[in-house]
Amino acid sequence: MIVNACLRDGRGGSPTFVVADGDFSDAERCEMPGFFGTSHAVFIGPGGVLRFFTSEGELPGCGHGTVAALAVLGPGEHTLLAGGRTFSGTAVEVPGGVEAVFDPGPVQVRPATGAEGDAVVRALGAGGSCVVATLGRPRMLVEVSDGLAELAPDLQRLQEATDSFGLLGCYVYRAGDRFAARMFAPSIGVPEDIANANSTACLAAHLGADVTVDMGDSLGQPATVIARAGQVGGLAAVS
Repeated sequence: MIVNACLRDGRGGSPTFVVADGDFSDAERCEMPGFFGTSHAVFIGPGGVLRFFTSEGELPGCGHGTVAALAVLGPGEHTLLAGGRTFSGTAVEVPGGVEAVFDPGPVQVRPATGAEGDAVVRALGAGGSCVVATLGRPRMLVEVSDGLAELAPDLQRLQEATDSFGLLGCYVYRAGDRFAARMFAPSIGVPEDIANANSTACLAAHLGADVTVDMGDSLGQPATVIARAGQVGGLAAVS
């Protein structure tokens, strides 16, 4: 089924294919996002085991995919296993869908090196302060003061930069009472992600504060991710 994860005001969100895991090869799992017109596919196995795939391969974790899986699992507390980690998630029925949140796990944050920051900012065409945050895999967080909506990164150059430093991708954000962000991850077959909950959890850890982040506007799919009290998630609905 297709689940729209991290809706904003009941619309938009990131379409995610969710299915009970079966006797699929990994090659077949990689084909499913493209076949169903989604960036990611989530496979739910016995005991809450989650596996996440894009067209380029398996990921150790996927935040909006976890939100989508929780919406399918239904209301209640759930024990989940992904990327070798056991963690908790909660789904609550609300008007318009399911509010799903989960424990993203510990986040490590360090300043980006000069070489890392320079390479990524050149590919983006803009940028300010840069840190590298690791949650499952490292990714770069880049703060911009303006121009977020107009960003048009050189995706080939960005892929080369992130690959050279072992980064999942680049999460570019603008601070404010309500944050906005865009996530670029061409190395995993996702030029731009509609919603990225794990990177939003990384941002909350970096800032030491709860955040509400709007994403997806540049793709015509408004999405909102909330990170608060050590959990991250959003509203999801089965389409």
